[in-house]
Amino acid sequence: MASAGRNAEHTGSGSAPFGGNFAIGGDEREDVMPTIIAHHNVSKGSQHWLTSPKRKEFFGPLGVTNIRTFVDPQNPNRVAVMMDVPDMNAVQAAMQSKAAADAMAFDGVVPESLVILVEA
Repeated sequence: MASAGRNAEHTGSGSAPFGGNFAIGGDEREDVMPTIIAHHNVSKGSQHWLTSPKRKEFFGPLGVTNIRTFVDPQNPNRVAVMMDVPDMNAVQAAMQSKAAADAMAFDGVVPESLVILVEA
């Protein structure tokens, strides 16, 4: 039986480089580090995206840990990343920066395809 309090909500596809709006469902508990999932398309191929150092360079200083990558076996240009985020506000602010846009461009992320899910 699934836990009722662990649903993820779709977050926006706003104008910010990484999507923009974050919706954290359920109670916000400061003692829990939420896991987020971001899925999007890539224009430079999944191999380039998988081997890029930009993910760790960008998210590491924000305290993001346990970064895992995924590739859709039916469409290798559709990928996802899952990570544990200690401070959603800091990540949200950083994702709206030029550094985020530059990292996405380097990795070949198609910004308009980005969907972010936040653990609830």
